Amino acid sequence: MATRYLLGFDVGSSSVKASLVNADNGKCVSSAFFPEKEAPIMASKAGWAEQEPDSWWQYAKQSLQKIMADAHVKGEEICAIGISYQMHGLVCVDKDLKPLRPAIIWCDSRAVPYGERAFRELGADQCLSHLLNSPGNFTAAKLAWVKENEPDTFNRIYKIMLPGDYLAMRLSGTVNTTVSGLSEGMFWDFKENCVAQFLLDYYGIPASFIPTIVPTFSEQSAVSAAAAAELGLKAGTPITYRGGDQPNNALSLNVFEPGEIAATAGTSGVVYGVLGEIGYDAKSRVNTFAHVNHAAADPRLGVLLCINGTGILNAWMHRNVTFDMGYAEMNDLAAQAPIGSDGVCIMPFGNGAERVLENKELGCSIHGLNFNKHARPHLVRAAQEGIVFSFCYGMEIMGQMGMNIQKIHAGKANMFLSPLFRNTLAGVSGATIELYETDGSVGAAKGAGMGAGLYKDHNEAFSTLEKLQVIEPDAAQRDAYLTAYNKWKEVLKKQI
Repeated sequence: MATRYLLGFDVGSSSVKASLVNADNGKCVSSAFFPEKEAPIMASKAGWAEQEPDSWWQYAKQSLQKIMADAHVKGEEICAIGISYQMHGLVCVDKDLKPLRPAIIWCDSRAVPYGERAFRELGADQCLSHLLNSPGNFTAAKLAWVKENEPDTFNRIYKIMLPGDYLAMRLSGTVNTTVSGLSEGMFWDFKENCVAQFLLDYYGIPASFIPTIVPTFSEQSAVSAAAAAELGLKAGTPITYRGGDQPNNALSLNVFEPGEIAATAGTSGVVYGVLGEIGYDAKSRVNTFAHVNHAAADPRLGVLLCINGTGILNAWMHRNVTFDMGYAEMNDLAAQAPIGSDGVCIMPFGNGAERVLENKELGCSIHGLNFNKHARPHLVRAAQEGIVFSFCYGMEIMGQMGMNIQKIHAGKANMFLSPLFRNTLAGVSGATIELYETDGSVGAAKGAGMGAGLYKDHNEAFSTLEKLQVIEPDAAQRDAYLTAYNKWKEVLKKQI
């Protein structure tokens, strides 16, 4: 039997990555991303961030050409396509499916006042019980900004899309979306299990703007003849999966069931956990969306905690405190200090307002520093501990929502390369940490396999996921970790 391949795209704000996965053995045979230098983000005003949707198509095409050439794979050997994408973006198209303006992407903050006003005027109870979040700076609020500030553009809108919806449309000529995608844009009403008509009415958004809804795992559309000719694919190849980058990262780590957690710790840090019942944080300190396997009869919600000041603090320490050594040496240096850094506490919140702190902007601060006994090891360890403690602070909120966190899945990258970071996170949370080798485009490809029915369930789809390391909590040092964490929380409480 001929080898079957799955194609995954990951539409990021810095690049578009494509991966080919052998559907039969689960192995990635080729990956590439474009552009090789970070993709441009247009910011004509402070707080704005836009990208041309067509650029994602061009990057996807270049990435695809490279992996097919490298792997010597032909278009007819690809049996399904999956798409991961940067969340919360807004693409507006006319009746010819042409973008009416650049996409307003996730890190654009112009719509904050529109979300805040909706939350205030509609009421916290209405928004949280139906949307599970404040309307915030999400896609619906971005569209409200377009309506007020660019009425000519608004009046020409045929459909609105998320970045992943746009790439699927370019591949197929068909416009559709998912419940998971609508929930991340604040367009989904979890109480009524339908599009959030009350929010559309409040903003004055026609319901016709919302694309047809298709299941996350299904034959959503198929590659058109025009796209097939342009890309070297086979016309009719099904597009069978789509997910935002954080739900897709969880999928990539085989995180589907209640209590399971997917974590990343790059420049910013994300803890994404699955909740098995409809719930929300009354202070909206975490975001709640439909996970990729959510169903009204069997809820699976993705609770998203984001800490802005994560790896960026560690990188700052590296540049300014341990500039004479590499990261591995820096981690060894930090390990010379005891758990709790001998009384030094660092608040890692120096990268803007933190949602987990109710949007307060505390800045980074160092506490308990004694010039007569503390040195570089204490500072570096206190920085890594502060990052872990901020994760655990958010995970406590998840616990209050009913999530019992026992296992943390993560890629072995960024902060998770540090033994001290890993051991501290396991020690404070009491959770086992499992480290894997995967990425978003590979996950999207396997999601496509699930949507195409090539795997009976997610466990079969990810049976070949390579587990690199397991970190168990150290019971003997549990009290020391918790003592340090509780002291850090006392310092934080004085600031908030």
